[in-house]
Amino acid sequence: MTDDKNKLGYQDRSQVSGDQEYEVGYFASKFGLSIPQVRELIAKHGNDRDTMER
Repeated sequence: MTDDKNKLGYQDRSQVSGDQEYEVGYFASKFGLSIPQVRELIAKHGNDRDTMER
């Protein structure tokens, strides 16, 4: 299922979508990680943004 860019509610911002390259890239640049490292974090800890930022 694709991400509807017109529906940007709280739920959309609370998760990092591993399927959306721009979200993974943003998270990687924000924390100085590589894209594979971010994808590994998502696989290990889920896509909850608060959990990943900790």
